[in-house]
Amino acid sequence: MPRKMTRDNARKMFERLSTTEPSPQTELNYTNPYTLVVAVALSAQATDVGVNKATKDLFKVADTPEKMVALGEEKLGEYVKTIGLWRNKAKNVIALSQMLIDRFGGEVPQSREALEELPGVGRKTANVVMNVAFGAPTIAVDTHIFRIGNRTGIAPGKTPLDVELGLEKIVPEEYLQDAHHWLILHGRYICKARTPECWRCDLVDLCGFKEKVLSPDKPKPAKKKATKKKAAPKKKLANAPKLRTTTKRPTKKATAK
Repeated sequence: MPRKMTRDNARKMFERLSTTEPSPQTELNYTNPYTLVVAVALSAQATDVGVNKATKDLFKVADTPEKMVALGEEKLGEYVKTIGLWRNKAKNVIALSQMLIDRFGGEVPQSREALEELPGVGRKTANVVMNVAFGAPTIAVDTHIFRIGNRTGIAPGKTPLDVELGLEKIVPEEYLQDAHHWLILHGRYICKARTPECWRCDLVDLCGFKEKVLSPDKPKPAKKKATKKKAAPKKKLANAPKLRTTTKRPTKKATAK
């Protein structure tokens, strides 16, 4: 675990990220708050590129809760079947659409608590919707942000919530609105999971990661081969003791007197 980043270095980090990408945006395609909810719900354990391919045609025919419910789960499945876990996701999208109609008048609620009541919507999805659709300074911690929080030392934590709360404390207020976009993009394209491209990272001097990859020519660490444990030598069982056989001696017949 690297040392926790200082507030001064955290400020420098976001100053540099904001210079590199002044107006970061989500890479998910959407047309309104409702389609954003659907896109983010579909993106769990899937790539933004894959979700965008599926929703390109879907949102042409169903961009409101009413249209999605009318489309139905079976037809929705035909649009999203290229996405991982698509059956369960299609079921959730229909269910959340119906709930939006029944409880919220077809409108997407703007509070985290209300959003998390929707089927298939967790804290991360709620934070994305609040931030992107309604301009709230929330931080949605995905795998990229969780990795960067721990790898750089800016907000180490054992859970996504730990990292989220840590970032809220250390990120300067003026950068909170765009913080999670900068971190996601940085993790997706530079601070990659297997081989971080530290040689082209603007934050390399601020980062607490010890195993920095400072050259693209550096070979990747060889994967350790799983070594088979040698089986313990079988203990030889002692031979069962042989039973001594006794032969009966012939008895002398009594001689008649």
